Amino acid sequence: MNRSPIWFERKFEFTFPVQQYPNLCARLRGTPARLEEIVRGATRDLLVRKPGASEKWSAQEHAGHLLDLEALWMARVEDYLTEAGELTAADLSNRKTDEAHHNQRPIEDILAEFRSARSRLLSRAENIAPANFARALLHPRLKTPMRLVDHLYFAAEHDDHHLVYIWELITAGQRGADKSIRHAD
Repeated sequence: MNRSPIWFERKFEFTFPVQQYPNLCARLRGTPARLEEIVRGATRDLLVRKPGASEKWSAQEHAGHLLDLEALWMARVEDYLTEAGELTAADLSNRKTDEAHHNQRPIEDILAEFRSARSRLLSRAENIAPANFARALLHPRLKTPMRLVDHLYFAAEHDDHHLVYIWELITAGQRGADKSIRHAD
């Protein structure tokens, strides 16, 4: 499997113009559809399969993690509106995802809840006065000022990071299943 870079090792440059916020909202709006497309047709066994000790989560748990982070993304949008001193900190241990037992839930429920939560986030973000998209707050882990437009970019990059993992887990599992079918003939 090709591995995407480790999330906590990623470096970000927030140098693009604030006028990118409609593009970022469009990108974020597309994540539920992209996630649904990736998992469509995958068997339950494939979605909940953990291929080895190096992979912490199954494809379905990665999808659940996207849902779990929606509360953080919304809290950070509210931080900008209330002019908090810094952005709400993430739980870097991802305890919420580890304790959520996403593999025991139907994938359809996770997808529907994610679509709904993302819709709420975008409704909130799209109703903010454009001037607020340039407001900057300190990101607690990166220790760098992050504008609201940067926050949307950060969330979109996080989405893509997990979509890559989901895609890789599913396609690797499908290739493995194809090999075992061929060997059984």
